[in-house]
Order: sequence, then structure tokens, then C-alpha cells
Amino acid sequence: MKRIIECVPNYSEGRDRSKIEKIADCFRGKSGVKLLDYSSDEDHNRSVFTVIGEPDDLVEAVVESIGTAVELIDLTAHEGQHPRMGAVDVVPFIPVQNTNMDDADQCARKTAEKASRLFKVPFILYEDSATASHRKNLASIRKGGFEAMAEKMKKSRWASDFGPETIHPTAGVTAIGARMPLVAYNIKLGTNDLSVADAIAKKIRHISGGFRYCKAMGVALKDRGIVEVSMNLTDFSRTAVYRVFETVKMECRRYGVSVLGSEIVGLVPMKALIDSAEYYLGLENFSMEQVLEKRIWTD
Repeated sequence: MKRIIECVPNYSEGRDRSKIEKIADCFRGKSGVKLLDYSSDEDHNRSVFTVIGEPDDLVEAVVESIGTAVELIDLTAHEGQHPRMGAVDVVPFIPVQNTNMDDADQCARKTAEKASRLFKVPFILYEDSATASHRKNLASIRKGGFEAMAEKMKKSRWASDFGPETIHPTAGVTAIGARMPLVAYNIKLGTNDLSVADAIAKKIRHISGGFRYCKAMGVALKDRGIVEVSMNLTDFSRTAVYRVFETVKMECRRYGVSVLGSEIVGLVPMKALIDSAEYYLGLENFSMEQVLEKRIWTD
């Protein structure tokens, strides 16, 4: 692969393995496309895939996966802790190698045009593909969820960029666009009180005065009897993983709550982990070139 784009589509299904595997099959054995990772969360009822490929090949595979998801996922019967407005909730394209943001944007637009035509699902462009500043933030677009989107889309500020003027009756509406890499990061708290996670999320997310490149919300993990602060760090070089982790630990003290651990959902840039290692180990003058695997890959 000489020109590589990454795509990290999120599907509103995290419990039915047969459905998840059928979506995964859309990326397996395809020329010019490689499925790097996929993970599912039953509490969120959501699956996140990480796929890379040549731009045109990747678009075709993603379109196929959207059709499969539209066929298999019915949001009128969907329940989960994670906000959602579509069977395919969000489809970001990210430039990786010999590509730029314009290339990622073109992939997003080609995917939206073809998928909306084939499957009658409306698409709204977001992040770097957004057609207006108020449409850049996914949380703003998705506010109200599937249940509110039909009424919301009647307003011109939330009209679809591709496809029907209203939601698909069972597959809703999809956000799609180009963006830079992000880190999906969750911190588990030693309590079942969702109000604690909500309060801490409010302290750290940008929209309510927290870190500039942090989106956060509280989520109940009912099967485990705990809650978590679920985050997207949209620029880890400016809002570091370790900085958010330490802030959440500090905020937990006021509620007498401990941090049980944390998790990264999907793949993560190596630099994000190196930054945290430098902080916690107090490393001086450390360089990415000192990472053994990095040297093996590049030498």
C-alpha cells in the first residue's frame, strides 16, 4: 500500500457476535484493504473497527459495511449506554501515509454519496469535512440521539449533506468526515454512582471548561457494577493521556472514589503511549528512536 487512509467506523451493535462478524467480513480478504482491529462493548452496545487501505478500495469496503449494518441493525430496538443516532453512527477517515486531509475528506464524501444513494441513509459531514462551524462537533450533531433526529433534521442547520432529508426508519443518520487521529480512552471508577462519573466528565471535557481536546461523558457499566469516564482525546499531543488520567484521579478524591484502571479502545498511536511512559518514568531526553520495534520497522 503506497497511499494509506485509515477509517474507524463505529457500529451500534456490541452484543450479537454473528452481526459483528458479518460486518467484519466486509473488510476481510479485500484487495488494498486491511482490517487491523475491532472491539465490542456490551454495555455501550457498540463496536469500533480500525481499517486501513488505498483510498478507492477502502471506500468500497466501507460502503459495503454500511449496507450490511443497515440490513442487520434496528435502532428502534437498540439499547446501550453510548449515545447513538445511526446504525453506523460515525465514520471518520484519517490520513496516514502519502495522503493528507483533503484525501481523507474525498473518501468521506465518496462514501457518503454512494452509501446514501444505495441504502437511503442520510449523512452529515463533521470535523474537518463539516460545511459549517456548528456541524464540526459530533456531540452537537448527535445530541438527542436517534429518537430526536427526525425532528432535528427539519431545521436547516442540521439538514443532511448527502441522502434523504430525514432519518432512515431503522438505521437513523450517520456522521462522516475527515479528522486527525484520536485516542478513545476510558477510566474505570470504583463506584456505581453515575453522577460521580458525570461530574468528573464535566470537569475535564472542553465543552464545559476542561481540556481543549477532550470529549467526555459518564457511562454506567451495569454488568460490572461500576461506572467509567469515557473519553475521546482528539489531539493527544496537546491533551496528553497521562494528564487526563492524573486529573481524573485528583477529581475522584473529592468523592472518596478510587480509580480501578483504564482502557484504550481500538488502536492508539505509539507516541501517545511514549508520552505517558516519559511522564511516569521520569525519562530524560528520551526519543522515539530508542524504541526497539520502531528501529526494526524503519531500518
